[in-house]
Amino acid sequence: MRKYFIAVLIALVPIIAFGQEEKPQIAEGIIEHHDLFNISMKENIACYRIPSIVTAPNGDLIAAIDERVPNGNDLNQNNDINIVVRRSADNGKTWSAIERIVDFPLGKSGSDPSMIVDDVTKEIFLFYNFMDLDNEKNAYYLHYVKSADNGKTWSKPVDITSQIAKPEWKNDFKFITSGTGIFTRTGKLLHCLVNLNRGLYVFGSNDHGKSWYFIDTPIKPADESKIVELVDGSWMINSRVNDKKGVRYVHVSVDEGKTWESRPESALIDPGCNGSIIRYTSINDGYKKNRLLFSNAKMGKGRKNMTVRISYDEGKTWSEGKTIYPGSSAYSSLTILKNGDIGLFFEKEEYTENPFLSFSLKWLTDGNDKYKKPKIKN
Repeated sequence: MRKYFIAVLIALVPIIAFGQEEKPQIAEGIIEHHDLFNISMKENIACYRIPSIVTAPNGDLIAAIDERVPNGNDLNQNNDINIVVRRSADNGKTWSAIERIVDFPLGKSGSDPSMIVDDVTKEIFLFYNFMDLDNEKNAYYLHYVKSADNGKTWSKPVDITSQIAKPEWKNDFKFITSGTGIFTRTGKLLHCLVNLNRGLYVFGSNDHGKSWYFIDTPIKPADESKIVELVDGSWMINSRVNDKKGVRYVHVSVDEGKTWESRPESALIDPGCNGSIIRYTSINDGYKKNRLLFSNAKMGKGRKNMTVRISYDEGKTWSEGKTIYPGSSAYSSLTILKNGDIGLFFEKEEYTENPFLSFSLKWLTDGNDKYKKPKIKN
C-alpha cells in the first residue's frame, strides 16, 4: 500500500507543480512570432476569429480578422462584428496598433475577411460578408473595401451582391470564403463564394474590380475553399469538405471554370477546417522551381497540429510537412514576405490567440531547398 501511495504521488508531481499539463510549444527555428490579436488586448471583446494576411505592393504585411464583440458566434448570430487590421513594414518584426476598418452600427455586422492584391493597379481588395440582423435577419450580402495606399486607408463599403449572386439566393446561407483570392497572369481577380444550399462558385473581375461576375457552375463537394493558378494556366481549388472522411478535395478546371474535375486528396488529411494554399514560386516568373504552399490543421479529426507543406509538381503530391504548432489550431492564412520568407497567420488555442509566424524555405524543408530570387533579364 505504501509503494502504491508513493507511485501515485510521483505521478501527480507535474500536476501539483504546474497546475496543468505542459502547454504545446511553437516549433523551434521560427524567425518571428507575435500574437497579433488576443482577447486580453482590448476590453469587452469576446474573441478574434477568421485570419487573413497579404503582402502589400510595397512589401508591408496586412493582417485582417473579425473582432467579435458580444460573443464568438458567426455572422448570422452576432449583431456586432467588425473587421480590424494590423500592419507591419519590417517583415513582421513590429506591428501597428489594432485599427477598425469595417465598423457598422450595432445590429449590423461584417465578417470573414479575405484579400486580393491587384498587381497592376496596386490596389488591395478586402472582401467580407454583411448582415443587418435587426431589419433583414436572414439576408446575406457580399461587400468589399479597397486600399490604394498599401492598407493605410480604406474606401467605403461597396456592395457587389447583385453582381456575384442570383436574386433568389438572397436568404441562402452564402459567403465569400475567408483568407485570400488571387490575381492571375492574365489580369483576372478570382475568388471563391460558397452557397451551402447549392455549391461552391468562382467569382471574379476582368477590369481590376470595376465590375464583377460569377461563373454559374456549382462545384461539389466543397465548403470554404482557396483557388490558385497553375503554371499551365489552369485553375485549382483546394476545399474543406464536411463529410467526416477527414481529407481535402481538389477541383481543377482547364477552361476557366466552365467545367471542373474533382477528386479527394487523401494525402491532405483535414478535420473539416479552413486552410490556405498559395503560389510560392513559378518558372513563369524566372524561378528554377514551381512551388506551392499549403497550411491546415493536419488531423483527420480535431482541430490541432498546424502544419505547412510544399508541392513541387503543382499539387499532384505534397511533402509530409512541418508542424508549426502541435496544439489547438484552426483557420490559417499564408503569404510570402518581400525577402522570400514565408508568413503564417492562424487561430490558436480555441480562438484565444492569433499569432503571426515567419520562417524560411530552408527551415521548412530541413535544408533541402532554399529561396533564391531570380535574376532580372535586361
